[in-house]
This record gives sequence, structure tokens and C-alpha cells, in this order.
Amino acid sequence: MTFDARALRDAFGAFLTGVTVVTTVDDAGSPIGFTANSFTSVSLDPPLLLVCLAKTSRNYATLTRARGFGVNILSEGQKDVSNTFARPVEDRFAAVQWQAGPFGSPVFDAVAAWFDCAMHEVVDAGDHVILLGRVEGFDNSGKTGLGYARGGYFTPALAEKSLLANADGSLLLGTVAERDGAILLVDDGKGGWTLPFVEKAEREGMEALEAHVAADFGPALQTGLLYSVYEDTKTGRQHVVYRASLGEGVLKAGRLFPLEALPTNDVADGAVRELVRRFAQESTLGNFGVYFGNQEKGRVHAVAAKG
Repeated sequence: MTFDARALRDAFGAFLTGVTVVTTVDDAGSPIGFTANSFTSVSLDPPLLLVCLAKTSRNYATLTRARGFGVNILSEGQKDVSNTFARPVEDRFAAVQWQAGPFGSPVFDAVAAWFDCAMHEVVDAGDHVILLGRVEGFDNSGKTGLGYARGGYFTPALAEKSLLANADGSLLLGTVAERDGAILLVDDGKGGWTLPFVEKAEREGMEALEAHVAADFGPALQTGLLYSVYEDTKTGRQHVVYRASLGEGVLKAGRLFPLEALPTNDVADGAVRELVRRFAQESTLGNFGVYFGNQEKGRVHAVAAKG
């Protein structure tokens, strides 16, 4: 069966992906790189990933005979980097801060994550080849990745800003702040524990939550993806809770509890209790969802995987 190539490409484009820049060095040791969204993790043992490369690419010969390659997963503020490496720019690498990774391929600063790989196998795949890489080094910054679908960029932050801007009534921002396999719980004022929450003023966004945690508890907070949206029907208050990474430093208040030893019996708020229980369960699998509903009933949409 023969398909219209453009129509098939558009259908493939319905799948939401991240955006990467694939890199290596040529025979002269000069860096090369190109934007790609055909990236997939393959295996943990051994640690393998893949990217797809068109046979018509001007980088085809260099990549297919390279000893290895790097994959830089762009963060949501790096649309310009994606555009630069997607165009025939003379010196693409002038647009980024980069260094050689542990295996020698260029890895970028400020990305969501990077992987430096040895070439494991090159697999013929129609008008493309599949580059299977064995991970020799990686780094995960905790930043949220840049998204791409149907020919355009999207970022979780834009969607969440819209959510916050259109929320009616009183709204509390909260966080499941994780550090080294433990989450931050704080005094609920009644002898028990809860998550950090702050009331959002009309013109504030996620930065209000980060400022609150830094001011009241000490370490900096790096807000990640949305985790729970629910209304407390008894008080009429909306709650928007994010996953987050808690920075280093001594806590001024609150306590870090290991995920395997959470004091759920001492969390009086039923919605918060179920939220932290779910987070602990999902952490064991590395798959996280987003809850929508109220304090008693709702639905978890499984949409994200742990890096």
C-alpha cells in the first residue's frame, strides 16, 4: 500500500514528543549536531537509547561511522536552541554553552538531561537508520523538557499558567518537594503533617510557591510537572500541587521523610494523605499521573514518566 508521505508525516506528528539535539564530533574533532524528536529510551540493563536519522541527512556519513553520539534533551526555555540546530547555520555551537561529555560527544548546559553514548548498533530502517547508543554517562537537571506536536512547540508551564490564570476563587499552590528519596512535610498547626501550601494572589504564578518554600523552609525549590488539581468542596478552595526538586541546604522548618516511611497516619487532611501515598507508590514504578477531582473523588491521568 502506498501512502501520501506528507499525510503520513502529519499523522506521525500527532504524537507529543520532547525535543533533542543529537551531537557527535567529525574526523577532525569538530562538533556537529542536529535537532531531532525521534528519541526513545530502550533498555536499562544494558543502558540503551535510540535516535533515528534520515539517510538524506548531511550528517549521515559522520554519524553512522562515529564511535558515539550525545543526546541533549532540551528544556522548555530552549526553543531557540532547537531552531538553531534545525537550520543550516554556519556555527550552531556558538548558540550554546557546551563541553565534551565523558565519552567525548558535546553535551549542553541548561538542558533537561543529556546522555553521552557509545555507538551500540546501526540498524537499517527504510529511508532512515536507527542509531542505538549505549549510555556511558548522563546528567538529569530536573528541568522540564520542551514539547513538540503537530509542527509546533509547547511547554507544560504555558498550560499551567493558563490553568492558574483562569482559576476561580481562592487557590492554594502546593508541592511534593523531593530530595534524595524523601519528601518535605510541614507542621499543619494541629500536631500533624501536611505538604507546603501557599495562597496564590491574583497576579502570582508558580514563583509564589518557590518563594514561599525558600523563605520559610530554607532550600530552593525547582518546580516540576503538575501533579494534582482538586477542590475541597467543604471550603470551596482549589488546590494545585506540583512535583518539585528540593535543593541542598539545612531545613529551617518541616522535615524530610523517606518515601518508604511516610507518617501517613499523622496527615489529618485526607486529600493530602492520599496524595503522598500515591506519590510514594508511583515513585517505585517511575510513572506519575495527574489527579483531577475533589478531596474525595477524582481520576488519575497517567501522563508522565520519571527521568
